[in-house]
Amino acid sequence: MQKIVVTGGAGFIGSHLVERLLSLGHEVWTVDDLSTGNRRYLHRVIDHERHTFVHGSTDDRNLVKRVMTDCDVVYHLAAVLGVKNTVENPLKVIEGNLDGTRNVLEEAYARKAKVILASTSEVYGKNDRLPFHEDSDRVLGAPSVHRWCYATAKAIDEHLAFAYAEQGLPVTVVRYFNAYGPRQTASAYGGVISKFIRAAVANEPLTIHGDGEQSRCFTYIDDTVSGTVAAMRRTADGMAINIGSDQPITIRNLAEKIIHLADSTSSVRYIPYEQVYGRGFEDMRTRIPDLSRAKAVLNWNPRINLQTGLLKTIHWYQRVYTGEDRDG
Repeated sequence: MQKIVVTGGAGFIGSHLVERLLSLGHEVWTVDDLSTGNRRYLHRVIDHERHTFVHGSTDDRNLVKRVMTDCDVVYHLAAVLGVKNTVENPLKVIEGNLDGTRNVLEEAYARKAKVILASTSEVYGKNDRLPFHEDSDRVLGAPSVHRWCYATAKAIDEHLAFAYAEQGLPVTVVRYFNAYGPRQTASAYGGVISKFIRAAVANEPLTIHGDGEQSRCFTYIDDTVSGTVAAMRRTADGMAINIGSDQPITIRNLAEKIIHLADSTSSVRYIPYEQVYGRGFEDMRTRIPDLSRAKAVLNWNPRINLQTGLLKTIHWYQRVYTGEDRDG
């Protein structure tokens, strides 16, 4: 049994990770300020004998120092994220990501605790050379375009992590590609699948930004968590590893698929990016990860196909919508 700290552990990915780590027999400390996380996502384990929940932020250095006492591993998932946040509040995104990461890395270094840092496919920017390998070039727009501040902040997080790795800290960076599943928020800062499903279940229009021909690879939460847990291995120290599906689908086809699977009467409407995010917004047409490193180092490969994952997520949303599920 190891003592494992999960920052952002009441969030979408974090809450599933906490449950998985407890099922594996570890002692888990969850740290979350509940700005985007939700305590009820942990209702199945909140009173578990090996689980401790701490309400607070990784910006609080004293709190980080306290919870990491005798810590063996820390999963740093706490972050300020979301495209809308990136465009509307770049200072919050930059400061909120860097300050907490620095605190976690400094305290981990003092204890030589293993760190798994959650990063994002956003770091690849608008590179059009596919698939994205972990050593692929990063291609970003001008610093005056706030669209790129999240990608930049997470890349600096990674720079910090790798700098500590060179000093002997065991660190692994996991770059997520569009995780989805139960508990993902359908709020303004949530993922496209959660927004589409929430609308489809309510028989409301599904809104697509742009022409819908942009494509993404979506990863069901169980696969995301399996890859994240596997990153604890010391063979992954000092590496960045893509965690995601490598099967792309256009956003238009995704919307149509969700409407069909949900047996919904929803329509699809299109609105220009500029209407949502303002002038000058840029987006990537396609993101596909190279998974060869994940397969070789972690022996990990996504197992749940999109249709199966969507059905699981739709059924969860339907239960939440009717009030039958407590962890909505």
